[in-house]
Amino acid sequence: MNPHNKGWLKDYLEFRKELLKTISTENSRKSSHPEHSLYRILQPTGLMYGQSVGEVPLPNFDEWDEKERMKVLLAESLISSSLLNYDKPVKTAEDLSVVILKTLESIGNFYNNIFPELSTPTKTLLGRKKSPLELAEKILDKRIEHTARFEGNFWSFFFHNSLLFLDVFIYGQWMHTNADRIVVDFFRYEREELRFSVTKVIAAAAHANKEVVYEERKLYEHFLQSTDLSSERRREALKIFEEGFAMEDINLPTENSWLLKKFFLEIAILTIWADKKVEQAELDFLKRFTHYLGVSDEDLENSMIAIEGFVLEHWEQLEHLQDKQDYQQVSEQFVRRVARVAERNKSRIFKEIKENENVLNLMRKARANELTLEEKEQVRLELIHILKTIPTFVIVSLPQRFLTLPILLKILPKNLFADGVPD
Repeated sequence: MNPHNKGWLKDYLEFRKELLKTISTENSRKSSHPEHSLYRILQPTGLMYGQSVGEVPLPNFDEWDEKERMKVLLAESLISSSLLNYDKPVKTAEDLSVVILKTLESIGNFYNNIFPELSTPTKTLLGRKKSPLELAEKILDKRIEHTARFEGNFWSFFFHNSLLFLDVFIYGQWMHTNADRIVVDFFRYEREELRFSVTKVIAAAAHANKEVVYEERKLYEHFLQSTDLSSERRREALKIFEEGFAMEDINLPTENSWLLKKFFLEIAILTIWADKKVEQAELDFLKRFTHYLGVSDEDLENSMIAIEGFVLEHWEQLEHLQDKQDYQQVSEQFVRRVARVAERNKSRIFKEIKENENVLNLMRKARANELTLEEKEQVRLELIHILKTIPTFVIVSLPQRFLTLPILLKILPKNLFADGVPD
């Protein structure tokens, strides 16, 4: 498939049929809250941060340009949101086709109503009614053309394209409504209010250490260019950024959405990272902001793990983000955080290892002999799988490539194998 060519969305749906089927199963949807499941799908792709470096098993994905990858990730995120929130069991291929068709219709209606700048005719010039697939594909093409193109700059992508996440969030609410005039007006208002709230989060985080640096100011200006806010709102946003304001002035939505709060929190964390150093005053701000959002300290810690893991996993693509010394610091912080989670779940890990005969056999062998490269890789993958049984890592994705066997042995409790591998 080629996202630049007409018909790419049909090709995508065919290639990703098995994944979409897995997401839509009743067991999958009941295993965790839909917002937790959607976060686990979205966060590793980088869409929440305006990035598209996450791996998607599609032909030639690595060869596509930034906009092509982002377009496919947006399509996958919208469709995944729909499947996770669908109110009926999806048991057959026919059921899945029905849901996908409804989703495509819903995507077309959503963008045509809530994003008037993307409005797309539902009929061709000759009067033929476009199919939901044709309309959704054309609208997604237009949506991505409205994003920025800043090759090779993490922060420009972040501040321009992270608002795509709000598309997915608002769409998740839209799916359950009837598109009358009052509903449309509400969602257009919510779209503007949420975008303005993000500008406030960024401004508050930039002022966390009482000093707004050049990088933060320029990036904020970049961000405002992508918000489509009115001229009056832009002036207000710039004033807020220059003068600062109380955290309490950030308007939170009335709906108690964990996913939206995680987005706000991670936007704040990344803004603080923008000048490549994190001071104590900024850490204190993040703790206060976490409490203001009404999420737990554990959510803050997990978001730090998620962001650090994402950056470490994709360091080669994001090498301009930090210098080598900073990479070492991020790596050490990530290892310490994950090690604390592992220590708190030591008994669970111990139980999983005792029940995993393959790991036990290989660890017994390692006491007397050097493992082969293939055996080391087996142990590495099995240990990652065991870590994934910890509730934290059911939601937070682990960076698979970064987690080498030596790093995993630093993360796992020190006496785990000494106590758990019988002779």
